Amino acid sequence: MANKLLTGAVMTLALAAGSALAADFPSHKAPPAYIPPPPTWTGFHVGLNAGGAWSASTTTNFVSTPFLINGAGNVPWAAAAAIAGSGGVSTNAASFIGGGQIGYDWQFSGGLLAGVEADIQGVAAGNNNTALTTLAPTPLTAQGLNLLTSVTSSKALDYLGTVRGRLGYLITPTLLAYATGGLAYGGATSTTSFFQTVPNDLPGFLLLGASQGRYAQTRVGWTVGGGLEWMFWPQWSAKIEYLFYDLGSAAYPVAVTADWQLSDLLAANATQARTRFDGHIVRAGGNYHFNWGDPPIVAKY
Repeated sequence: MANKLLTGAVMTLALAAGSALAADFPSHKAPPAYIPPPPTWTGFHVGLNAGGAWSASTTTNFVSTPFLINGAGNVPWAAAAAIAGSGGVSTNAASFIGGGQIGYDWQFSGGLLAGVEADIQGVAAGNNNTALTTLAPTPLTAQGLNLLTSVTSSKALDYLGTVRGRLGYLITPTLLAYATGGLAYGGATSTTSFFQTVPNDLPGFLLLGASQGRYAQTRVGWTVGGGLEWMFWPQWSAKIEYLFYDLGSAAYPVAVTADWQLSDLLAANATQARTRFDGHIVRAGGNYHFNWGDPPIVAKY
């Protein structure tokens, strides 16, 4: 009996000593998982973009108007030449557009973001020369006389730039949806060639107009659009964007058509072309963000 009591006492002391030693060892609990701070959008960004552009207004119109008529008998001829010398030609072509942008964003609480961005792109226009040839009646159509009119026209943008505001919402900390709009400017060019005659006119008579008009100028207008931008890596983002731009309309002189009888000028018409420089842009791009906003919050262990 005494041996059993002694054995029990020894075991109790051993367990108590083991518990005391275990309490003295340091804890080995795993540290909390590291959660990276959300990216900050506040700061400057620079990047590149590329995409496609195409015209919204796809017609260049031309109008002939009499400005000199020598006698009532020449009114029908001047009117017939003016009608035949008026119409429209399609001047639509898709273009490649590419360039760069720079901007600054402010990120607010609640996922709101505001910013400004400026960009400029070169435009590699496709060949959009379009020709139109018509044969129209004259006052002497019964005698086989008709007006032959041929018009060739093209238009293009040499470059396009914008200065825009951006207002967006962070759907997630790394995905931004935004609307944008502001000023647009670009180098606009339009060329129209005009030819008009009566191929088999009566002896001693000549109706002829042959010339080319060209318009080239930097124009200023407006733009509006929207897009999505994804911060796929710290300080790096990719975006896709749509813009509509409108640089307004332009008119320019093209040709003068004169109707002669030997050395006498019977009538004269002036032809003018008019077109609009507006269109759509769809482009993709990438930005590098300098992230000069609030410093990220680092978790403490």
